[in-house]
Amino acid sequence: MGRYFGRKLAIYALTFVVAVTINWLIPRFMPGDPVRAMVARAGLQDPAGVAAMREYYTSLFGFDLPWWQQYLNFWGELLRGNFGVSLWAYPKSVGSIILAAVPYTLGLLLPAILLSWWAGNKFGAYAARKKVLDNAVLPIWYVLTATPYMWLAILLAWAFGKVAGLFPVGRSFSASLEPSFSWLFISDLISHWFLPFLSLFLVAFGGWAIGMRNLIIYELEADYAHYLGALGAPQRLVRRYAFRNAVLPQVTGLALQLGVIIGGAVVTEIVFDYRGLGYLVLEAIKTSDLFLLQGIFLFIVIGVLVANFIIDVVYVLVDPRTRVGMGSGS
Repeated sequence: MGRYFGRKLAIYALTFVVAVTINWLIPRFMPGDPVRAMVARAGLQDPAGVAAMREYYTSLFGFDLPWWQQYLNFWGELLRGNFGVSLWAYPKSVGSIILAAVPYTLGLLLPAILLSWWAGNKFGAYAARKKVLDNAVLPIWYVLTATPYMWLAILLAWAFGKVAGLFPVGRSFSASLEPSFSWLFISDLISHWFLPFLSLFLVAFGGWAIGMRNLIIYELEADYAHYLGALGAPQRLVRRYAFRNAVLPQVTGLALQLGVIIGGAVVTEIVFDYRGLGYLVLEAIKTSDLFLLQGIFLFIVIGVLVANFIIDVVYVLVDPRTRVGMGSGS
């Protein structure tokens, strides 16, 4: 197991280096001049003052250096935990801006990922042995799993926010409130959170339900299931073994879906103007804030890699066959 996880860590380290390099390159190929945008926001009219400010900011952020030197400086600052200063919210640091938005994004992602995975697997396993329910609900599942996050978010915002007026649309809490542990603020926060969460949950739920339903049907037709039935084992026991075997690919699928649902959270936050990382991405793109974009993408990359590694560990603990394979390979 030590060698297995050592190889995994080496792969993740290489992936991290490649992802960080791409993360550094992409914002610099985007159109727009971030220094010019900062100078324009200052509202200076004097040409000499504008030129002096442009020169100051260009030198301050290192844009006058060769690209290779900027890249090495980026890695040096990254290893020290410094993500730079935001061009959009200057002089705030990128790290402080991201840390302020992360709780809202995690508050969407963690419940949506965990609840959709748990509920989808349970519901799919139940429907696999209830033909009436399977025939009635299966088309809805296919529609849900094929629905883009952005489209469903717009539909929910229009139906429950604009038409019905049941939930607010925009921001993560009302502008008139200050963050606190009071019931007024918590209830307001939940009311703003519900629709973005629901859009992520429904799309992911459909995919997990369909996957588990198909896997359970396959497992119930496997040789070991028929053998247990011939031995007189109760159907409850057979279904329990079928579920344990069927859930293993779903654990692997959870790792693959992390990146997809994080991307869905970004566009969902943009639709609802939810003040998480998605909102910051939009603002960083509009203002050509290279450092903020780098910081957000870096946080997402690290989050996906860490979550995938945790799922690798969980998979080894859940499936004893992987541990047997490791032992035989040594």
